[in-house]
Amino acid sequence: MPSPPVPAIGRPSLQLLGTEPWRAAMEFISHLLNDKPARPSGDGHPVVIFPGLAADGTTVAPLRKYCEALGYTAFDWGEGRNTGPQGDIDAWLAALASRISGSLSGFDQSATLIGWSLGGLYAREVAKLLDQRVRQVITIGTPFNASADHSNVGWLYRLLGGRASAFDTALSVRLKTPPTVPTTSIYSRSDGIVAWQTCLHDDARAIGVQDIEINGSHIGMGWNRAALEIIADRLAQTPGQWQAYSGRRVPKQSA
Repeated sequence: MPSPPVPAIGRPSLQLLGTEPWRAAMEFISHLLNDKPARPSGDGHPVVIFPGLAADGTTVAPLRKYCEALGYTAFDWGEGRNTGPQGDIDAWLAALASRISGSLSGFDQSATLIGWSLGGLYAREVAKLLDQRVRQVITIGTPFNASADHSNVGWLYRLLGGRASAFDTALSVRLKTPPTVPTTSIYSRSDGIVAWQTCLHDDARAIGVQDIEINGSHIGMGWNRAALEIIADRLAQTPGQWQAYSGRRVPKQSA
């Protein structure tokens, strides 16, 4: 059954945007001071992490190390700083998928793709191209369901040489269509960068698709304790035996 329509979408408030750095810092301190959630040992399957706009491997290092500590083989996308797609979008994505496929060539197990913000769009589209090589996709703060730029970073995207918006008309329908593998979208209503409504699937009740709300900033989602707990739970699933995450809303964390 389709999800009920969401209210009109606008950019997050300037108040939320202005507090992003402070809130992300508090989340990072919380990540450092608190013990990691107890989890069974991972099965070693590869986990590829795609950074957000203007971010790189250093930015996603806390998430990568967390996945490694759980027992998975985690690495970032290997493309350095994410400056947005260059040139023809289809050719660019095909080349990215080819490079990711090469990185996975030494593994017998299928991979999990995790994408942060804009990186989540890459993860979803690469999963569609790699098909059986991917077991699931997890996105955090990724605005895949939009027909306009409902973010506070459009100016940065243009500055870095990308198009004015990653959500032009030609791509909007394609981007909102989830991959055929299990797909989880982690989002926050207190996201100061992208509108949280754009992180929701049109049909969140479809088998293998789930939107999960947390409390937190956009910048700090890669080390947000609630987001990491969800990621750990999703990584531990057996391929072909998908079950929805048990909590639709994770309690607010404390530093």
